[in-house]
Amino acid sequence: MKRERVDRREFLKAVSAVGGSAAALSTIPQSALGLSVDAHERGAHGVEDERKMDEPQNTPHKIKFAVIGINHYHIYSQVDAVLRGGGELGCFYAKEPDLAAGFSKRYPQGKLAHGEDEILEDKSIQLVVSAAIPDERAPLGIRVMEHGKDYMSDKPGITTLEQLAEVRRVQARTRRIYSIMYSERFENRATVKAAEIVKAGGIGRVVQTIGLGPHRMNPKQRPEWFFDRKRFGGILCDIGSHQADQFLFFTGSTRADVVAAQVGNVHNQQYPNFEDFGDLVLRGDGGAGYIRVDWFTPDGLATWGDGRLTILGTDGFIEVRKNIDIAGRAGGSHLFVVDQRETRYIDCANEPLPYGEQLVSDVVNRTETAMPQEHCFLAMELVLKAQKQAQRLTLKG
Repeated sequence: MKRERVDRREFLKAVSAVGGSAAALSTIPQSALGLSVDAHERGAHGVEDERKMDEPQNTPHKIKFAVIGINHYHIYSQVDAVLRGGGELGCFYAKEPDLAAGFSKRYPQGKLAHGEDEILEDKSIQLVVSAAIPDERAPLGIRVMEHGKDYMSDKPGITTLEQLAEVRRVQARTRRIYSIMYSERFENRATVKAAEIVKAGGIGRVVQTIGLGPHRMNPKQRPEWFFDRKRFGGILCDIGSHQADQFLFFTGSTRADVVAAQVGNVHNQQYPNFEDFGDLVLRGDGGAGYIRVDWFTPDGLATWGDGRLTILGTDGFIEVRKNIDIAGRAGGSHLFVVDQRETRYIDCANEPLPYGEQLVSDVVNRTETAMPQEHCFLAMELVLKAQKQAQRLTLKG
């Protein structure tokens, strides 16, 4: 069965939950975000599933938040999550005037600040949200926490073990929240539903997770930092952090080790500091995990990547097809469950996305309902260690 590639209008409609209105995307300079019109048509990256825009919720808590750094398109899903959860966007700052103009059009309620310090010194701001260039995210988060504010970063929220050690030190001293939006779990409805099933014991005790994170590269539309491992942290750090988060969450592991890891640049040697493939094996105190990530999504696929999660339990298994059901059902967020009684498909189109509301509640109540702080850090620790110890994969010929 041949699947037609989604056109730009259809794609923009599908990703509106990430703040991706047609007007907003048309105002954003594509080269600055690493995307182009063609990349949007093919679903290059930046949205984990196909879904309708969530309406703002009547949440019990309200906070005022700001944005610093909008270099990745994920910023729209981050902002929308906080808005859904009860946040009020007060102001934002981006060094790039063109990015600021596009963001302002999408969120006209946000005031453009004159600089980062204006936001950090504003005592009315409780939370700062960022999708800056990856290696700038942790230093920014440290400055945010030192100014008495909570912080939510795009993934990867930390790009070196040295950054991680400093972030942990400052977070422990200030007791501020340092959250990383692992959007393949928080912003994918089928993954949220899978968590509900696992928590209820629907597949018994979880034994292993397998997380696959393929992406489409579109090199001509990427910014310079995209190809510099020092800027994005390496492929396991960048894309693999999604899967490490899910491994810890679904196995319930609070301690884990990297058993083996490898990375390579097997097809893009014209970018010597890039990595296009990586995988790793994890062993935790609650289960095992395997992760594979790559930049090899072919142009024939109707979305940016066939992301999948398999959760093996003692009494069944779950498969989440995050973005597409190849040659099958339309859309994203597909959930398949096999247990001792039956095999079934669950439509997750109307599943809620609770992360934003939980994070806002945590900011107000000083709790850890959205994500335990140590879990957030451990997911990054695992992929940073894997990145550091990874063997180099080299293919002959």
